[in-house]
Formats: sequence, C-alpha cells, structure tokens
Amino acid sequence: MEQNYKIAIIGLGYVGLPLAFSFSEYYETVGFDIDIDKIKNLNSKKNVNSSLLFTNDTQDLCKANIYIVAVPTPVNSNNIPDLSFLESATKLIGNFLKNEDIVIYESTVYPGVTEDFCVPILENQSNLKYNIDFYCGYSPERINPGDKNKSLKNIIKVTSGSTNRVAKIIDNLYNKIIVAGTYQASSIKVAEASKVVENIQRDINIALMNELAMMFDKLDIPISDVIEAAKTKWNFIDFKPGLVGGHCIGIDPYYLIYKSKESGYMPDLINTARKINNYVPQFIITKARNILLENNQSLNKCNILILGYSFKENCEDIRNTKVEDIVVGLEDLGCNVDIYDPVIKIIHNNLVDNPFYGLKKYDIIIAAVAHKEFNNYTINDFNEISKENLVLLDIKGIYNFSTWTL
Repeated sequence: MEQNYKIAIIGLGYVGLPLAFSFSEYYETVGFDIDIDKIKNLNSKKNVNSSLLFTNDTQDLCKANIYIVAVPTPVNSNNIPDLSFLESATKLIGNFLKNEDIVIYESTVYPGVTEDFCVPILENQSNLKYNIDFYCGYSPERINPGDKNKSLKNIIKVTSGSTNRVAKIIDNLYNKIIVAGTYQASSIKVAEASKVVENIQRDINIALMNELAMMFDKLDIPISDVIEAAKTKWNFIDFKPGLVGGHCIGIDPYYLIYKSKESGYMPDLINTARKINNYVPQFIITKARNILLENNQSLNKCNILILGYSFKENCEDIRNTKVEDIVVGLEDLGCNVDIYDPVIKIIHNNLVDNPFYGLKKYDIIIAAVAHKEFNNYTINDFNEISKENLVLLDIKGIYNFSTWTL
C-alpha cells in the first residue's frame, strides 16, 4: 500500500500545514481548509510542487486513502470540550471513506474521542465498518509555536493504530518525515491520554510556582531568589511562575477533567492547578491597583503600559492569552491601558507603536511577555516614559531593576 499513499490533511493551521509540506516530499498530498483566504494565500506563496495541492474544494479529497485531521479542539465558556470542528471534519471524511482507508487524528482530545465519538460518525456517514472496512489512528501533535529549534521533524512522534497491522503502517508513515523517530503507543486511548498528560504535568508544576510566588509575596520573600537557591539540588525541577495561556497548557487539562468527572472521579489536583493559574491575572491586577492607591493616584486617570500580548515569548500566537484578562481587569478599574508587542500582527484597540519613541508617560509599566526585543531596554529607557518614579511590574523576571517581580 505504501507506494499508493495519497494523503489528505484536514485543517491547515500550525499543525496541519507543516504536515502537508512534509508528507508532500514523499506522497501526493492534499491540504484542505475551509478558510478560502488562507487557501488563496498559501497557493500564492507555494513553490512549485506537483505533489501538494492546497484546496477548499471537498471533491479534492475523494482520491485520498489516508486522512489526517488537525482541526482545533477548544473549550466553551464553561470549559467543556468543544468537538464541533472535529465532528465537522469527521463527517466530511465519512463522505469519501473507502475500503482500507485510514483516518488519523492529531487534534488534542480526551481518551476515547477517536473511537467513541469519531468512529460512529465515520461509520454512519460511510456505511462502512470500523476495523473491517476502514481503520483509525491517533498521533498527537507536539508543535511548539515560536520554537525554531523544535520543528515537526525534530520532535519524537507518538503514533497508534486501531489494529496491530494499522498501527505499524501509521508508525512507518510518520517515520518517513520524523527525523527524531517515533514511539508506537500500545493503543489509541493511550496515545490520546499521553497528549493531555504532557501538558497537565506542566500546568501543575507552573501552578505550584505561581502559588509559591503569591505566598512568598505576602511574606516579602523574592520567589526568584528562592528558586535559585532550591535548584542547586540535583533533582529540583526549574519551573518559573507566570501567566498560563495558549492552546495547550491552558486548554488541554479541561479535556481530561471533563472525561474524568464523566467517569465518576473528581481530579482535584488538576482542577486546582487550573484555578491557581487562572487567578494569576487577577493577582497582577490587584498588585497594580494597590500600588496606585499607595501612591495616592486615581485609578481612572492613570496610564498603564503592558509589554507583550501573545501567550508566550517570541511568538505571535495570541490564542487564550492571559494578558487580555489583565487588560480587561485594569480597564474595569478605569485605567487607560496601552499594549506594545513588536511580535504580533493583529489589530487590537489597545495596541500602540513603540512607546519608547513617543511622548506619552505611564504610571505603571507591566512586563508581561519576555520577547527578546524587550531585553534591549534599560532603566533609563523606562524612566523616560514614566510619569514620576518608575513603577515596573515584571511578571517574567526580565529586568534586575524591576519594582516588583512575580
């Protein structure tokens, strides 16, 4: 079958697009997305490659025999998994599914989604039987936005399949494009679970540091100094406090929380970690408010500058950024809030051009994201844009002259 692979990638975001380019080096590949403008843009920039087609025409999917799904899996306003994108993609594939076709999911889900949610849809749409006529697999994405050293090809890929034979086919398929190699999980559910656990572990560790930071703030002990001392022990894990947003750490835990609660077990530690990390923006807002009040400044007349808006450093991704929570909270207090972020390429009412070249003065400056560009600014630069004495709240510990550091 290998010589006849025809691959269709459903969803051309930060996961699907690198897959499309990589697989097209070896196989005839179709990259499908419903965003017409995205398809036009990709086709206008695409180098000549007869093996790769970008399209929004569903009929271009009919010749594929391997489908890879890389669509968003967000949560709703109540932090309940939203599988609507996954459902739509699966229904679409079901219309074209044929005997011996393989459907591989890369979207982050809770254990069981592939076989308990997606497979029935595929069967219903295609009138084919799972593991008799068609097969499935799961290979969780591990793309790290903004990290140029950890590309798709340089990260070990977990794979899985619905039968031993298909699991091996899928593992060999990914081995074609993954230089770092693959790891074949024992089942689809194990592969699904491994993805959410990777990010939950980080979420919990960061929550611990955030709780310690808030605790030591009350005790007037610098958490950064505590971490420096503690990490001299060989087995200390060097996590830092900070804002936890994005599409992985800030979202994935809710998928496992949902499934666990559905099964009758309340995952208290995971749930508490989410609450702690979600509280950090309010902690920053309260800190800024208290400083203003201590300086006898009116909240509704103060100017606040926030450095950075994306959910992580050196990355233009703003999905689920917790900086927005800080902006909204400060505006609710009546503050005038400006945002400066040289990395992102979006339109936001609060975004301003480089304030270090302007005339506006600020009561408080909040360093929220550690973009490398921000390392160039000195205390003199900050003094120049401060109204009176510099008040610099440093969430990321970028500067050694900060007024306060998380």
